[in-house]
Amino acid sequence: MVKVANDPALPEGDLPAAGRSGEPEPEVSGISLRLIAGLAATAHGVVRADPARLDVSVDSTTPLRSALRDDAPARLTHRLVLADAAALAEEDGDTASLADTAAALDTAGAAGLVVSGLSGKPLAALVKAADATGLPLIDVPLDHIATFTTDVLSAMLEHQTAILRRLEDADRALVQIVLAGGSLDDLCEQVVGFLDGAVMVTTTDGRVIARAGSQRELDHALSLECFDRTGRLLTEAEPMGPRPDGPTANRSAVRIVAGHLDHGVLMAFCSHRHLTVDDVRLLERAATVAALAITKDQAVSAVESKYRAEFLRDALAGRAGSPVDAVAHASSLGWDIDRPMVVVVAETDEDDDRSTRDADEVRFLQQRFARAWTHAVAVRDSRSPVMGFSREVVALIGVPSGAETDQVMRIVGEYVRVVRGDGGGGRRSFSAGVSRAITSVAGLPQAYDEALSAVTVGRQMHGDGATTHVDGLGIYRLLALIPDGADLRRFVAESLRELATDDSPEYAGLRQTLSILIDTNMNVAETARLLFFHYNTLRYRIGKLEKILGPFTTDPDLRLTLALALKIHQMRGI
Repeated sequence: MVKVANDPALPEGDLPAAGRSGEPEPEVSGISLRLIAGLAATAHGVVRADPARLDVSVDSTTPLRSALRDDAPARLTHRLVLADAAALAEEDGDTASLADTAAALDTAGAAGLVVSGLSGKPLAALVKAADATGLPLIDVPLDHIATFTTDVLSAMLEHQTAILRRLEDADRALVQIVLAGGSLDDLCEQVVGFLDGAVMVTTTDGRVIARAGSQRELDHALSLECFDRTGRLLTEAEPMGPRPDGPTANRSAVRIVAGHLDHGVLMAFCSHRHLTVDDVRLLERAATVAALAITKDQAVSAVESKYRAEFLRDALAGRAGSPVDAVAHASSLGWDIDRPMVVVVAETDEDDDRSTRDADEVRFLQQRFARAWTHAVAVRDSRSPVMGFSREVVALIGVPSGAETDQVMRIVGEYVRVVRGDGGGGRRSFSAGVSRAITSVAGLPQAYDEALSAVTVGRQMHGDGATTHVDGLGIYRLLALIPDGADLRRFVAESLRELATDDSPEYAGLRQTLSILIDTNMNVAETARLLFFHYNTLRYRIGKLEKILGPFTTDPDLRLTLALALKIHQMRGI
């Protein structure tokens, strides 16, 4: 039995870190090449470009001499290259050199090339080279190039100033929410005001814990293929950060990170437009503030959980005082335990003592498992106690008075279904045990023992992921009280002899025949019908079994021994 009274205190949270740890913060985006093309037309220039390439963002300009330096190509993305006749002449100015220049700029990712003072054959050769590579080419008359360049730089400056002002406003508003004690829902609401769509915060495995936006935008978001049928965001399949134009460009996700801990995902959706790099930048700022809010909430929750956990430990151990005092104390903590309820114990199936994970990761995963149960229970019955301990989660689930076992298991099964989801997003498999219903706090210690037995023995009976009621354990409950698995294995080997092994392919079939014979109280005809055997074939198998095991058909004590041995043989993990 797990002793929850020895659980350590929850660790303190780390300070929040940037949403993309270890990476430089992206620069503010620029203006589109399409806008620059419009300015060129105003300056009596000529634009030669594929319309699809006019949507590229331009955040700065650079002269041709700098662009062709050996170390420059890696920095030409989103840059507009400026060249005049003199600069092109320095590159020899012949047809081959112009073609090489256009190819080099296009390969380096330049947004486009602006030329002035070029005419005749050199211009024709450059146009041909640009057409061949797809590099956008803007030809501006020499007497208008100064005005054009000033207009482009002014447009960039105005755009980037507006973006920085927007980010600063967002920072100020989001931080104020945290300082004022606002919730994650409040933070999502503020982000929606900047992005005009829907915003959600999810756990690392995709459970939505906060959301904001119009109902139309929220419905549109939840209808997307990035959510499964249970409403879980498929975080394991969603890329983080900006997205290229395409079917998923109307949504974007960033991680909420504090120190080395991943607290979840902040995701924005917009049904009527694509989200830009600047939108993602704002989303990353919001994720940093969300990390601060979550860390603060966890610190407060750790203090509150300490008192709640201590009370629940005492109640489960029968040390919470009189039932009246215990009910009053629970009510002060926001819990209602003065009603019919069952104790549910949930344990992850992975053996953390033998895990290759380090202690911090194991603790983090257990805390995440506890938060999943807390969230699932709070949504359906906010006054039901639920606490996570070092090895398990314990919940006291309210049930209708006089509820039958099947009804109780349906209620508990709904909680299990919500916590388990589809198993994706890094969720760990777990088993759950359910006690008999109790009507008084005085019954908590026994109910807790029943739930512990149910989760342990249920896993041995049915394997990982089992949800078992204590009334479904039968004889297995007594067998589980034997602490030494070696004793049980020795009993099976001595009772079933070679049938305890699978050394021969027929042994499994003989065990099945023996089990059904005992279940039918040695009714040969009924056993033959269930096994689809001819009567004489079954008589032959019974004779073979008696040669191995002894006269079990006439010895009731031997039959009892064999029945117990078969039950133990079916148990896992002994």
